[in-house]
Amino acid sequence: MQFALIVPTVLDRFIQQAVMQVLQGKWDRTFSDHSYGFRPGCSAHQAVAQAQQYIAEGYRWCVDLDLEKFFDRVSHDKLMTRIETRIGDRRLLKLIRAFLKAGVMEGGLVSPVDEGTPQGGPLSPLLSNIVLDEFDRELERRGLRFARYADDCNVYVRSRRAGERVMASITRFITTKLKLKVNEQRARWHGHGSESFWASVSRRIGNRNGESRRKR
Repeated sequence: MQFALIVPTVLDRFIQQAVMQVLQGKWDRTFSDHSYGFRPGCSAHQAVAQAQQYIAEGYRWCVDLDLEKFFDRVSHDKLMTRIETRIGDRRLLKLIRAFLKAGVMEGGLVSPVDEGTPQGGPLSPLLSNIVLDEFDRELERRGLRFARYADDCNVYVRSRRAGERVMASITRFITTKLKLKVNEQRARWHGHGSESFWASVSRRIGNRNGESRRKR
């Protein structure tokens, strides 16, 4: 799968890193313990170990979710509303929105951006976790066992019937509440899920190294 990777300038990367450190201090400590992607002290191996633990406990059916073009479809307004709940500095908020709407340059032409979080800089992974924190909280509220790495998420249940029910209800929540879309070609439920999750996470890491590159 190919998707655009924006390569920020040195100055832009420096500014993003500074903003990321401020936001991380406000958000990371409150993220779900089941969120493993692009967080200090968390890793893909920990996500897979958690999945294996669920299976050992008898939750052997896996609802395998993948959000379609997630990084391209994040609502700027919805994201900024969440950030504003913890950040009151209007200058910082303006800077973050400017980053989101900066657009990309390709072939000498700048294309405007109305939604999505540009990949390639240090800030984007944190913004994606802020967006999906609402999703994590919903899964916790329902008492579900899950592990999420970026936009790949596995939910573990005891039966096929439960998997069908969870797949339908979670897909509805993602569509109506988060205004995102589940990749129906890759979303599925099946037995013995840790191998699938490891493949999914490995694919995510590999794609970050092989994406097509665009410059601002």
